Amino acid sequence: MTDVNRWLLPDGLEEALPVAARRLEALRRAILDQFDVWGYDLVIPPMAEYLDSLLTGAGRELDLQTFKLTDQLTGKLMGLRADLTPQVARIDAHRLREEGTSRLCYVGSVLRTRADEWSGSRSPMQAGAELFGHDGLDSDVEIIRLMLATLDRCGVRGASIDLGHVDIYRSLARTAGLDRGREQVFFDLLQRKAIPEIDETLAAWQLDVEVAQLLRALVDLNGGPEVLVEARGMLAAAPVQVTSALDHLSAVIERLQAVHPDLDVHVDLGELRGYSYHTGLVFAAFVPGSGQEIARGGRYNEIGRVFGRARAATGFSTDLRLLLRLVPAWTEPRRDCVLAPAEGDAGLEAAIADLRARGVRVRRLLAGESGEALTQGPRLQKRGHEWNVEEP
Repeated sequence: MTDVNRWLLPDGLEEALPVAARRLEALRRAILDQFDVWGYDLVIPPMAEYLDSLLTGAGRELDLQTFKLTDQLTGKLMGLRADLTPQVARIDAHRLREEGTSRLCYVGSVLRTRADEWSGSRSPMQAGAELFGHDGLDSDVEIIRLMLATLDRCGVRGASIDLGHVDIYRSLARTAGLDRGREQVFFDLLQRKAIPEIDETLAAWQLDVEVAQLLRALVDLNGGPEVLVEARGMLAAAPVQVTSALDHLSAVIERLQAVHPDLDVHVDLGELRGYSYHTGLVFAAFVPGSGQEIARGGRYNEIGRVFGRARAATGFSTDLRLLLRLVPAWTEPRRDCVLAPAEGDAGLEAAIADLRARGVRVRRLLAGESGEALTQGPRLQKRGHEWNVEEP
């Protein structure tokens, strides 16, 4: 790197200058306060872990996204976290070992080898909440409601959500006898909604006609909640797991609409985000007028098995940097800065200490520094024997 471009950052890595940093910090605090009033406890996982822990369970799919390095103390491979969810699952299963439910939340930077299509960054600031130890309707609904409440707290108004259920495709693929390779091939086609290729592939595989029709139906089963009625007819011959998944989706929508009557809900039975590690309901939130996800999550039971405790789990995450880009109206609370002179008496020192103790921002001038270039705001001025804050 030459002297000319020594200041350049690698592609996809970002820094925050004062104004952006204040906005990010204000957003971080608002989100953590929201998690706290819902009863979620903050955890702070380490930036790096041994690979055999970091890439376990849900983390296996993050292998290509993980920067790897050698621990100079042990010689073992370590990884810089590319996602916080596997770490939080380890904390729940191995460190906390709660008998009942546990609710955990987090905010932290992650680092990825390639930019995520979701956020477009290699260094997202990930915030999320995870609910462990409960497998059912109540926990799925709670985590979606928390996601909506968090987005509302961040200034997202009228967010829409997209719902799916990975058990539907997984059950149909099993019924069709698809091996792992074919299951992945058809999964990729579904995500692209490549209808001509789907038809050609199903014909080439020579599957049972009825089973092929069930798989093909997934392409068209997307739209409003009424799609679930259509799905019950088109998937009537499917295994019982499919019917159970449809029942669960219907119940989730009913519960959400009871408390969010204006919520825009979209159902897509062919959308399988996180398919490799999710085990049930999957969901995403969208900003009005934009096709880009602003938050996403789902159920991922059994993730703690490798840590000695198989735990039901569901959660969601978002990226603070993405939130700020998509919600430009978010502003941090304004904080005036009181300017104090460089020299003064003991009274000045006491006045500065008192203001700072009360949470007032005070900037002390340095010898020879001009205050005019720093602020036109309030100043500490001496009148008689007293130091007082005076407006300009």
